[in-house]
Amino acid sequence: MGAKGSLERATEAWLRGDSKIEAVEFARARAEVASTGRPGLVARAELVRCAVRVASLDMSPCVGFEALVADAAPAEQAYSRYLAGALVAGDAALLPKAHQDLAGADGAASDESLKGVEDPLSRLVAAGVLFRRGAATPETVKQAVETASARGWRRPLLAWLLVAQEQARAGGAAEEVARLQRRIDLLAKPPG
Repeated sequence: MGAKGSLERATEAWLRGDSKIEAVEFARARAEVASTGRPGLVARAELVRCAVRVASLDMSPCVGFEALVADAAPAEQAYSRYLAGALVAGDAALLPKAHQDLAGADGAASDESLKGVEDPLSRLVAAGVLFRRGAATPETVKQAVETASARGWRRPLLAWLLVAQEQARAGGAAEEVARLQRRIDLLAKPPG
């Protein structure tokens, strides 16, 4: 129970943009799970951390999970490959239900299937995977911005607003670039 609560607090802290609290809570969760002596459970906690980072467009390697991949269940290994945008045959069936349609047999996904993902964090993770694979459309970015904004998740909102701004800049939409910059400026200012 303690590990679950700490992992949830770590996730929320990361999404809010509080790296210090995230680090403390994740260390607590990992220590509690490690006390079971079950590397597969520690691997699962590391995978949650990696997924939250993908939702925020942090595409750094998932080193915590990679160190434990040999002890991870096949479903966790498939999810890791999904997060990396590198699914192999048979992986889609092993993914959480929310991601199965998005992974699909051919790896193709539509913005409609992204809308069908009810859980906000799962939707952001899926959008991050699409972005990593180079398959994020302007509608994907719009959905990610709306999802992060509705939850007040500062870190992914800022990341997705920057992507939206780059898309607007590439399209020559100067007014939209300026509007997005105003939103970015609000997020970039420290609270208080």
